[in-house]
Amino acid sequence: MKVENIMNNNDTETIICRCEDVTREKVLECIAEGYRTIDEIKRVTRAGMGPCQGRTCRNLIANELSRAYGVSMEEVLMPTFRPPVVPVSLGMLADAYESGKLKVEN
Repeated sequence: MKVENIMNNNDTETIICRCEDVTREKVLECIAEGYRTIDEIKRVTRAGMGPCQGRTCRNLIANELSRAYGVSMEEVLMPTFRPPVVPVSLGMLADAYESGKLKVEN
């Protein structure tokens, strides 16, 4: 099912970001306040900052921006990604440090 079909309803209590518990209503409020990019909405709501790093909610937010501003999904500015792109456990970092594979400069 396409994202557009899922979000073509008026249910504002739909959870957009499961990791950070951000509702569609909150995203629409941000858009009404003038936020125009996923990064701006991310900074205000924390959507996309949970364990999945936006893999689930990024397209849902982009769809809402697309509909609100009357632009195609391709025209919605996608967020910047900063390493690590995939979640890294602290245990993995600790193991890398102890084995000498991770060097920390003071």
